[in-house]
Amino acid sequence: MSKNTIQAKIRANPKFAEMVGKRTRLAILLSLIVLVPYYTFMLLTSLQPQLFTATISEGSVITIGWPIAALIVVGGWLMTGIYISKANGEFDDLNKQILDEARK
Repeated sequence: MSKNTIQAKIRANPKFAEMVGKRTRLAILLSLIVLVPYYTFMLLTSLQPQLFTATISEGSVITIGWPIAALIVVGGWLMTGIYISKANGEFDDLNKQILDEARK
């Protein structure tokens, strides 16, 4: 079977459109969950730095900005983990079904 025929079958499969739509929506959602807090933090840090200069406790040298920044980084890792989990589970299963149907 030629490569073009398999590609045409894949693109014509409704499961392919479903997978692309789900993957795109998930990627956009997770990107927004990571990027909006990040850019908000950067914007506030540059325009209102006094918001993050308070220390977390009396006598501490750690400002409130450090734990917030750490949460943003950890949140990014978690969102990456969620995407990887979905990609290795649901999206790989759909992909396998699509390829099996295209090879028939």
